[in-house]
Amino acid sequence: MDRKASAFWKGGLKDGRGTISTDSGVLREAQYSFSTRFENGVGTNPEELIGAAHAGCFSMALSAQLGAAGMNPDTIRTAASVTLDKKDDGFAITKVHLDVKAKVPGANNEAFQAAAKKAKEGCPVSKLLNATITMNAVLEG
Repeated sequence: MDRKASAFWKGGLKDGRGTISTDSGVLREAQYSFSTRFENGVGTNPEELIGAAHAGCFSMALSAQLGAAGMNPDTIRTAASVTLDKKDDGFAITKVHLDVKAKVPGANNEAFQAAAKKAKEGCPVSKLLNATITMNAVLEG
C-alpha cells in the first residue's frame, strides 16, 4: 500500500511560501511557510501534520489492541505534541507526547494501560519516528 502527498515551495526559506497536498484531496494546497513553522503564521507545518498522523495512527492502534483484549472502546481521543529542537547539525523532532483519553465500557485500568503501551510501541508512525515518545493515557468513567 502506498500513500502519496506532495509539496510545492517558491522562494527563499524565510520569505518563501509553499503548499502541501494529498492525493486523497483532504489537503489541497494547504499553505505552509517559515512563519507557520517557527512563528504563529496562518497555515500548517510538517510537525503539526506529523502530530496529526501520530494521533490518528495511535488511536487506531489502541482500538485494535483493546479489541484483541476483548474490550471495545466507545471513544478514543488522542492529542500529540511534537517537539522540534535545534541541534548542532540543524533541527530535529526530539519528542512526541501523546495525551490519550478513552471511554471503554467494562475495562479495568491495568488492561487499558497495557493496551495503550502496546499501541504506542506498535503504531507504524511511532516506529517511524526517531524521537522519545511519552504518553499519558486516561481511562474515563
